[in-house]
Amino acid sequence: MHRPSLLLALGVLTTAAVACAPATNDAAQPAAGSPAAAASCAKDQLTLITPGKLTIGTDKPAYEPWFKNDDPTSGEGFESAVAYAVADKLGFTKDEVTWATIPFDSAYAPGDKKFDFDINQISITPDRAKVVDFSEGYYTVKQGIVALDGGKYASATGLADLKDATIGVQVGTTALDAVKSVIQPAKETKVYTQQVDAVNALKNKQVDAIVVDLPTAFYVTAAQVENSKIVGQFAATGGTPEEFGLVFQKGSSLVSCVNEAVGALKSSGEFAKIEQQWLSEAAGAPEMK
Repeated sequence: MHRPSLLLALGVLTTAAVACAPATNDAAQPAAGSPAAAASCAKDQLTLITPGKLTIGTDKPAYEPWFKNDDPTSGEGFESAVAYAVADKLGFTKDEVTWATIPFDSAYAPGDKKFDFDINQISITPDRAKVVDFSEGYYTVKQGIVALDGGKYASATGLADLKDATIGVQVGTTALDAVKSVIQPAKETKVYTQQVDAVNALKNKQVDAIVVDLPTAFYVTAAQVENSKIVGQFAATGGTPEEFGLVFQKGSSLVSCVNEAVGALKSSGEFAKIEQQWLSEAAGAPEMK
């Protein structure tokens, strides 16, 4: 993700590449659903850091809305809930899951890992996939609209309500494409070289709202702009989606089994429910259409 500097500043709300699972060192992977695949993903057949325990890594502090109250073990917060849902699909009860504190940058650095997988808002990128393995994406990053609380557009409930807004955005970002293609405001979008310039424009009321990716929107409202709020979130269209993936040591035999779990949780709608609960309702970032 683009988080490296953003997510280090705060303990309230804060804190990204097509989803892929790079091939493991196994010569061949049995087809999902085949007897061989079922046997290889049986809980007692998994190769784990600690036999019988699933070790999951994340950073500390563990920020909201990804983890609630800096406690990954609670099952509350988007990524804690995702982690336990995957663990359950793999056959692990909550008391069979342990957590390891892993700094953000260390999770996707080369070398041996002290976790079975790591979950920490880490975007799947080709460069990172050269040295670690990723699961299929468990979250497709959406765009967040931030405005000053009490401002003209703070109470917008749909994207059409923003047609007459002056919107600020950083050049070269997915957010800029999303504003042009999805919101399509009548007024010219103000484009800034740096994100901080867009943020300052909002502070100084030079724009009515800014659009940034949702993880950044959490940071902006919590640490950068007082009396600001996330008006809502929306999905960008076109281009390559930015996705978060679970991270594994390169060549991990767990990747294919976790991908089965991730796929099942997507198809069943469980991930969508978790996202709605923790990144929309609890975080105050309603979906806008």
